[in-house]
Amino acid sequence: MATARKLLIATSNAGKRRELESAFAALGWECIGPDALGIDSPEETGATFLENALLKARHGAGRCDTWVLAEDSGLCVPALDGAPGVYSARFAGDGASDAENLTLLLQRLEGLAPSQRQAYFVCVMILLRGPRDPDPLVTRGVWRGTIAQQARGVGGFGYDPIFLPQGREGSSAAEMSLEEKLQESHRGRALRQLLAEMQLESV
Repeated sequence: MATARKLLIATSNAGKRRELESAFAALGWECIGPDALGIDSPEETGATFLENALLKARHGAGRCDTWVLAEDSGLCVPALDGAPGVYSARFAGDGASDAENLTLLLQRLEGLAPSQRQAYFVCVMILLRGPRDPDPLVTRGVWRGTIAQQARGVGGFGYDPIFLPQGREGSSAAEMSLEEKLQESHRGRALRQLLAEMQLESV
């Protein structure tokens, strides 16, 4: 693994890149984004987080000569039959902003009791060591909580301002520091599993 110190983080989402880069940069990896290599974003046609994560990883790996890290994540609300799910980034339509997605979700949950506002984030993360890697590293993280009545906090991105993490019901994910969020979040949990698997491979 010592020779593979450059890593493509295959996402155009600045918030996700920031969270992932902070962890890998601390370990000495040089992280690059798809824009730096002129790599476009593939259409996310998968029905599951796993399918979309693998699609993005293969797309990136076929266009560069570095290892590739990709993930797909989203918010699932049981009261909405799991929505927004894999459509989290485009819940309010293609090109929708975070604020538009968040507002629509609050509208869909309007009037529901706290017990019906349970939700959880899912992240599936994939590491490819090359475009034809037959055995990619795959990890999964889940972060449970509830949906607030209104947005609070200015940090994070996506649905963070209305997500109240389990055990932290007094504050939203948008009120947590980056370090706190990576300790508890779905992405942080998937990332720690991935780093542990990478360390085992290097032994």
